[in-house]
Amino acid sequence: MRAMILAAGLGTRLRPLSLLRPKPALPVRGLPVIAYSLALLRRHGVREVGINLHHKGDFLREVALRAAPKGMTLTFSEEPEPLGTGGGIRKLAAFLSGSDPCLVLAGDMILDVDLDALVAHHRKREHLVTLLLRRDSRGATFGTIGVDDAGRVRRISDRFDLGDERQAGVYAHATILAAEALDTLPDARVFGHLDDWIMPRLARGSGDVGGMLLSEADCAWEPVGTPREYLEANLHPPKLTFLDADAEAERMGTRFAEGLVVGAGASLGRGVRLERAVVWDGERVPDGFEGADGVFAGGEFHVCTE
Repeated sequence: MRAMILAAGLGTRLRPLSLLRPKPALPVRGLPVIAYSLALLRRHGVREVGINLHHKGDFLREVALRAAPKGMTLTFSEEPEPLGTGGGIRKLAAFLSGSDPCLVLAGDMILDVDLDALVAHHRKREHLVTLLLRRDSRGATFGTIGVDDAGRVRRISDRFDLGDERQAGVYAHATILAAEALDTLPDARVFGHLDDWIMPRLARGSGDVGGMLLSEADCAWEPVGTPREYLEANLHPPKLTFLDADAEAERMGTRFAEGLVVGAGASLGRGVRLERAVVWDGERVPDGFEGADGVFAGGEFHVCTE
């Protein structure tokens, strides 16, 4: 199966950190975010992955190539201007149609789920599109997607509602697409896959968009879209079944202490006091510095409480 990681976003909600590095390249526990998705895909047998690039694309390309597991081939799609999630998929449609189905993941999250079970569910229901949904206590924050008794999508957040909803979950930003679905993408350059493709399909009466709803225990999902989320992912990471991230990071030089992550090659000056903090690789924290609830990156300390 082929897969795509959506990685061309500007990361505006994650500024100022995303001004220094693209979101998928930000280190979580010493490893770039994209390394987690690549490791998950490889564990489930995916060997060919497409990645779209825009913001600091050359930097992200190098990070992804270093992080790619052995035996995995990466195909890059450069976007001189951001094409949106749907436009990004459309630009790589020829690549993705090389497998039926294919998988699309967001590039700003850490996900642990049985992808084989997701594909099996998709095939059993014979949907063209299957969204991964998670019962999540943060539904009020992220919004939810509702499905009927047959697992067909009926509602998307507060933007679209056909009624007859029976269950709902947070969209964990993993999508299974039948090759045939790629032929139905809008003839547009810039568009979003939910609002500009899936919602119009549903409005026209299509019953081929489904959702697989899992419990928190069966689907670990941590978004890394804001400074607060980024810090939380570093200090309270989900337990993963496919990767011992801390062991890998320590092998590369990352150090851990209670409430503290210090990247490879970083140094702390005399008398430094940091609490609930992350220091990026290669940084030099000056003598006597004190900080809490933030990230030391680009020679500065960025508070991450929002």
